[in-house]
Amino acid sequence: MMLRILRWLYLIFIGLITFLVLVVNVRLYMGIDTDDVPEQLRFIRSALENGAADEMQAYFPEGYFFSYALYGLAWVDLGIDRGGLREKALTEARWALEHLDSEAGRAVFSPSLNPHYGVFYVGWSNWLRGGILKMQPVDERDEAEIERYRMEADNLAAAYADSETPFLSAYPGQAWPVDNVVAVASLALYDSMFTPPRYTDTVTGWLESAQAHLDPTTGLLPHRVDAQTGDMVDGARGSSQSIINRFLTVIDPVWAQAQYRLFREQFVTTVLGIPGVREYPLGVDGVGDVDSGSLIAGISLSATVVTAGAARLQDDDALADPIFNAGEALGMPISLGGAKRYAFGLLPIGDAFVAWAKSAVPLTVIPSIQLQNPPPIVNPGWRIPIHGITILFLSILWLPIIKQLKAKRSWRTA
Repeated sequence: MMLRILRWLYLIFIGLITFLVLVVNVRLYMGIDTDDVPEQLRFIRSALENGAADEMQAYFPEGYFFSYALYGLAWVDLGIDRGGLREKALTEARWALEHLDSEAGRAVFSPSLNPHYGVFYVGWSNWLRGGILKMQPVDERDEAEIERYRMEADNLAAAYADSETPFLSAYPGQAWPVDNVVAVASLALYDSMFTPPRYTDTVTGWLESAQAHLDPTTGLLPHRVDAQTGDMVDGARGSSQSIINRFLTVIDPVWAQAQYRLFREQFVTTVLGIPGVREYPLGVDGVGDVDSGSLIAGISLSATVVTAGAARLQDDDALADPIFNAGEALGMPISLGGAKRYAFGLLPIGDAFVAWAKSAVPLTVIPSIQLQNPPPIVNPGWRIPIHGITILFLSILWLPIIKQLKAKRSWRTA
């Protein structure tokens, strides 16, 4: 009797596993639907209201800040892309900005830096401010919001004028070029909305100086630099490059294309056919850290997700679509009550990164110089290895059942 119960339990177990594995394989072919981003944001909003930002702070230093920033920025993209969502997007983006512009939002940053609270805090906050203004028709923009945006941008420009390097500090004695790309992009965004342009000299000067501080091995901006000299400490890495490529098009579209191509050639790869972004260049091994998260075969999941958004801005659907397809399959998204979450909603900041990547739209007009005929990285048959592994895995699971059925059939025949 007990043996029969165990057999039935095993049959139920492998039946469920088979169903889930088949769902994963089917999802690999589902089209990329950005219409579900509001559902993702509904889940993220609920998670934030229930303390998710504070929980994410335990995972890395900017957990609280990024939780609200990415939520607001995803709404900015939706508000710009879909006029019917503009009012909702404005409300939600302003709500997110209120949390950044608070004691909790500034808690981990130092007021002693120039600009106050550092380039990370000011750069990302000001980019969100600019996005909120970008959503609004010119004659409806709030004057108080414009003045605050200009004040923070002026502080950034003054800090760059006073700095001996193009890379302002995010924390005392610590500087990362990626944070400066976001900050300078917020200045360029201002100039794209208002005349006469106010920060042309700052942006141009920063570009010339930054281009003189590239990683000599990859030709890309370094991951971390000496805060005093701007000299490279850590070479280019996927976690920062993925964000750099999301913002660089606003600063200089031509250089952005060249940098994206170099990044694509040296960091994008496939594992079992699935596209991913390495934290370290091809041929270089390294360990994961607070910036990259845990690495899987050298792949950073966060860098991969963010790169999909950057690829969309470069019209590189040949890379973006497989990444999103794989995410829809392996992330096992669930929609309940009009709210969509990935990985059972266990890591809301991960959902925020996905929403920001899927909603990506250019905030400025990008000339028609996008990546032309990019070298293929993802094979058209990239799903085949996954199907092969699936067949092998299910065959092993079902083998005892098949043997048992064959044995019963032989016994009855005898």
